[in-house]
Amino acid sequence: MKRGAKVVSGGVRLQKAMADAGIGARRDCEEMITAGRVKVNGKVVTTLPVFIDPAHDSVALDDEKLKLEAPATRASDPAAPRAATRSFTYILVNKPKGVITTTSDPEGRRNVLDLLPPSVRREERLYPVGRLDADSTGLLMITNDGDLAFQLTHPKFGVSKEYRVTCSGLATAEQLQQLKRGMYLITPAADGTKSSKRASMESVRVIKRLVDRARSDRTILSVTLREGQNREIRRMLARIGLKVRELERVAIGPLRIADLKPGQTRLLGKRDVEKLRAATLGGN
Repeated sequence: MKRGAKVVSGGVRLQKAMADAGIGARRDCEEMITAGRVKVNGKVVTTLPVFIDPAHDSVALDDEKLKLEAPATRASDPAAPRAATRSFTYILVNKPKGVITTTSDPEGRRNVLDLLPPSVRREERLYPVGRLDADSTGLLMITNDGDLAFQLTHPKFGVSKEYRVTCSGLATAEQLQQLKRGMYLITPAADGTKSSKRASMESVRVIKRLVDRARSDRTILSVTLREGQNREIRRMLARIGLKVRELERVAIGPLRIADLKPGQTRLLGKRDVEKLRAATLGGN
């Protein structure tokens, strides 16, 4: 934390308050904070944890004041259902290529919220859970439930994400072993520094090898991750000499893409949400 930003004993974590305000998933909010984009009571904060009182503290993102929600009063029974005063929305999206995983874009590019019906976008402060880069396709969940979003993306919960990856060339057994063993990826930060973090695939297997002189040889892989870094699959495959041509996320925990076509959305029912919650507890 910098320059005396306020810390409230027993308050709400800053990134959670921002997520509850619809700014983004909690991990995205953490990145905004550490990048120096957030002020608490007029003071920049860059180090976590920071606790605030949403009812009294002022929080600004890029100098724009946020409208925070006061935390709901907890039921006396900790096992009681989630607060009935607020309804949550859960939408599964099959993101097409070229659509970006943000809630807005200064360049005016199409984002995942543009895929939702206008009535839903107007009534709910929704944001995507996790990321897919513009060139990637497949499953995303969009919600206003910050707690579940955090559990689906934080590494400690270990929820699996499965991908179907088409790359150039014919992948060898040794290359697959390199992916399973893992490697360190270097990531530059906004302040010019660089960090190194180990990346590995939970599983990787060949679905099909295609020998094609006309279109060049290709390998289709099934990849499962439990913790994903920025463009991790593309960067790992590039390190072993395989260039990604297509990347599609086909499953998030127990939810699969099934017959959801690119650009289509599906409202999740109670049973689907319960499966997702169970996955955060069981690491599925």
